[in-house]
Formats: sequence, structure tokens, C-alpha cells
Amino acid sequence: MDNVCQCTDYNDRQSNAILYNILNRENYKSSHNSLKYNFMPRRCNCEMRRTVCLKSPADICQGASGVLVKTIHFMKNLPAFNQLPLNDQLSLLQSCWVPLFILGLAQEGMNFDVIDTPVDSMLKRILLNSQESGVMEREQPTLAGVNKLKSCLKKFWSLDLSPKEYAYLKGTMIFNPDVKDLKAALFVEDLQQEAQHALREVVQSLHPGDRGRFAGILLAASMLKTITPNLITELFFRPVIGQADLLDFLVDMLFSR
Repeated sequence: MDNVCQCTDYNDRQSNAILYNILNRENYKSSHNSLKYNFMPRRCNCEMRRTVCLKSPADICQGASGVLVKTIHFMKNLPAFNQLPLNDQLSLLQSCWVPLFILGLAQEGMNFDVIDTPVDSMLKRILLNSQESGVMEREQPTLAGVNKLKSCLKKFWSLDLSPKEYAYLKGTMIFNPDVKDLKAALFVEDLQQEAQHALREVVQSLHPGDRGRFAGILLAASMLKTITPNLITELFFRPVIGQADLLDFLVDMLFSR
């Protein structure tokens, strides 16, 4: 990451390390002697490191789960997608589920608010480090990541896409020939071109006087690639699935009959 936090100095980092050592029984004795009580841990206020969570997780997670189910069903109902080799389907799923999910959020008009991650939950992760080491390794959602996601949603809301525009745009995102190791890459490329052509036609028919709309839609779609799967998973689905791998659920949904 190129951006560097400017609001955390050496004392902050030192105090956090001391806090961890105090709470870690194995290192308590070694840290106790070097403790300096004037070091008080503070929350980082910059967007890059300020961790957040959903303000209303019960309602938003339920809504997000519904959007995700619709997203997978959309892929399953595409005859051309089902004609692809299974490994290609898996690769495309892994590549496109995040952009498709965000388009689903935009299409459903789903808004959400976030709050700072409670400090006590951070301390619990430290105290339970031996039992829940996997939680410690995950990168938590940041305010910067959430703001980037919200910018994407606002862009699509401003474009006010029709259902057909959303459908064909999703097709361009699913059939991505740049995904590595596709066995049917040429077929996928043809499908993407067909989806782009269909999108252009429906844009021209619905907005004949707006010559820049098609390019604007594709530009907005390119922003979706900047949103990481980790952000979406941790923000919307970690409270629901716990320690499980979300991709496993997606695969099960895709291939269940």
C-alpha cells in the first residue's frame, strides 16, 4: 500500500506493542520492566487505518445475503456460462463475484452506515489470540475502503441504469477473458464482446441523445475492480459466516441444483 498513515507516531506504535505484551502472558515479565505509563494507546483517525464495522449489522447483512444469492442465481441462469468448463466457471466466479455483488447493491439501492470498530473487540482478539489466531491475521475493513465502495455506489445511482443496462453490464463483468488459465478464453472473449455490443445498443435506444453514457458506464464499471474481496467479506458477511471461507459458500450455491 502506497499511502502511509500520518497520524501514528513512534510512541503510538510502542504503546500498542506494550499493550500486546502486557496482555500476552508469555511476554508479561519482559514487558513489565520497560513499561512507560505516559504512553497511552490512541485510535488512529486517518481513513487508511481507521477500522469500521456496520452500524446495523443484522439488517444490512440480511440484505447483503439476499443480494449475493441473486448474484449467484444470475450467473447460474446464463446458458453460455453453463457451457464453459467447470474450472473456467470457478475462475470466473472468483474473479467477478465482487463487482457483480456491488452492482447488485447499486441496483437494489442498498445504502448502509458504518461506525468505528469497538475498542473492546480489538482487546478481545488480543486476549483470545491463541484460540483465534485467524482473526488476528485478517485485514479489517477501513474507512478508506468503505468510502471507496460508497463512491462506486453513488456513481451508479447517479447513472440510474435500467434493468437491461445492469444485466448486460453484469455480462461484461462475468465474461472476462483476462482471467488467468481459462481453457475457453476465446469463447469467453466472444461472450464479453457480445455483452458489450448488447449494452451499447440498449444504451443508444434508451438514451439516444447521450453519446457519452456508454463510455461513462464502462468507466464506472472499472472502479469496481478497486474494491477487494476482503473488504466485502469482512464488512457484510463475516458476522454471518464466522470463520468459514465465503468462496466455499459461493461455489456450493453455484453448483447446487
